[in-house]
Amino acid sequence: MKKSVLKKAGVVMLLVAMLLGLAGCGGSDQAKLYVYNWGDYIDESVLAEFEKANNVDVIYEQFATNEEMYVKIKAGTAKYDVAIPSDYMITKMIHEGLLHTIDMNTIPNYAKIDDRFKNLAFDTKNEYSVPYMWGTVGIIYNKTMVDGVVDSWDILWDKKYAKQILMLDSQRDSIAVALKKLSYSLNSRDEKELDEAKKLLIQQKPLLMAYVGDEVKDKMIGNEAAMAVVWSGDAVFMKGENPNLEYVIPKEGSNIWYDSMVIPKTSQNKEMAEKFIDFMCSTDVAYKNADYIGYSTPQKEVRGMLPEDLTSDPAYYPAEGALKGSEVFEDLSDVLPIYDRIWTEVKSQ
Repeated sequence: MKKSVLKKAGVVMLLVAMLLGLAGCGGSDQAKLYVYNWGDYIDESVLAEFEKANNVDVIYEQFATNEEMYVKIKAGTAKYDVAIPSDYMITKMIHEGLLHTIDMNTIPNYAKIDDRFKNLAFDTKNEYSVPYMWGTVGIIYNKTMVDGVVDSWDILWDKKYAKQILMLDSQRDSIAVALKKLSYSLNSRDEKELDEAKKLLIQQKPLLMAYVGDEVKDKMIGNEAAMAVVWSGDAVFMKGENPNLEYVIPKEGSNIWYDSMVIPKTSQNKEMAEKFIDFMCSTDVAYKNADYIGYSTPQKEVRGMLPEDLTSDPAYYPAEGALKGSEVFEDLSDVLPIYDRIWTEVKSQ
């Protein structure tokens, strides 16, 4: 999930404004491709490149959360041709019949996707999605402000760092942190376990500086907080701006997430959508996106092109052992009211 760079800005890009301008002038006969993606989650130059190569206008919009994206596509009022949701949301959209199957014969660059990112639990037969980026959730901390070894979620409850701790303003991610601290699955459906997680987050609340979104980057880069829960790609960016920052995946395990390209049933141009997905998997384009975004790419040729200081960085490409105990989010629609209630109760404290 470009969770920021918040694989999530929620702002409509300049190209949308251009579309509105065109609409005001009576529109155009040129074909259009509607793409829906996380905020700041693409090198914008590749959009113009695709437009020129395919004589098409790319209308590019951004969303801030998987749930925002889902609601808009479910409503069917916007005719998106390509969207880039995360693992658990892809499961939900498949089950609800919201996605087209993808003709992989039209995606020759799919062969360049590392096999470890195929046949994943949310799309076991590789019918509905093509991997775009992947990453983890962990703790970024300032080495000049934090004493000792940082290797556990426990430190986020250490009173020594009161008012110096930042948590994600994200229901699923923050509850997951508490569940993993308790050695439970981050996909727990057990109401007793979830109630324990709620009590833990309420206990932590007085220690927090804030629940944050995109602003976490400026706060950590500016030495305003000692530690924060962040997505790995944001950690890469922050470390590049402040050498005192380090990123760890806690020993209890964390969330491994995958964002993939899909074709919603709202698509009016499935053939062009498949061309776009293939284009995004090409080596040159995938490299530009990985270089710009700072998240880990599943495109195996691109990884070989990246500098060693990135590919050896656990924030970028963690060693297999570092992922022990980590899980992929599942669709928890059946217990979502419980999660909603817990989050409301935590935030109201």
